[in-house]
Amino acid sequence: MLRVVLPKGSLERATLELFEAADLGVRRSSEVDYAATIDDPRVSEVRILRPQEIPLYVAEGLFDLGITGRDWIEETGADVVSLGALRYSKQTANPIRVVLAVDGSSSVEKVGDLPEGCRVATEYPRLTARFLSERNVRAEVRYSHGATEAKVPEIADAVVEITETGRALRAAGLKVIETVLVSHTELVCNREAAADPEKAHAMSQLLVLLQGALEAREKVLVKLNVPAGRLEQVIALLPSMKSPTVSKLFGEEAFAVETVVPKADINILIPALKDKGASDILEIDLAKIVH
Repeated sequence: MLRVVLPKGSLERATLELFEAADLGVRRSSEVDYAATIDDPRVSEVRILRPQEIPLYVAEGLFDLGITGRDWIEETGADVVSLGALRYSKQTANPIRVVLAVDGSSSVEKVGDLPEGCRVATEYPRLTARFLSERNVRAEVRYSHGATEAKVPEIADAVVEITETGRALRAAGLKVIETVLVSHTELVCNREAAADPEKAHAMSQLLVLLQGALEAREKVLVKLNVPAGRLEQVIALLPSMKSPTVSKLFGEEAFAVETVVPKADINILIPALKDKGASDILEIDLAKIVH
């Protein structure tokens, strides 16, 4: 039913891992194959192509559904429908930023400080030109085929480049002076597919699986036993999606408690629970969380 296009390149591995976690495993004959399959009745075709091209292909109806970044949607100006953000990127769960950067020793501190006619290298010429024009900066925007951060100061006076952590820009001796765009990975579809009730329902179901798998990465299930006299103290420690589940243990003046908590807090939480009298504490990884 659905023709799906997934990103090749820097997002490829993270995307395939997400689909696997969502029980939508992508199968292909080799890592360089552009054609793939997903063993799901809702998916009839899968291609793996550059994320720069995906918004246009989806807008043109070559595919019903695709994953790409907000940066490429804005750069291409493609008329697509966003079904929702998928909060993952190449290395982290954080969005990428498209930033304007200059040489670290430059006196330029903000976009308005750029001199008239300055050279700006970028893989985002349309997005960059709009950004600069809106701020009344006259610049020569040059398309960069890669290694953009290496072009300052000899080839370019400034760059517009993506960063997830800022590490590569700092290593190249650059400083960020403006954020052009904060870009999440998004699930997008074309307008014709969005207007088709059957396809729209299928796409919403895939989105539930993908978002559920992403949320589960950040949380764990905690199960524990606690004496009746310590129950309130233990419950007070527990953050939860809703109220914790509490059930009486058979034949004992004690309770079993379980709840879902942020994974980032578990190293502090488990010793604190033990200090308050909890025992038999289990930490269990989750596959999906669907609200």
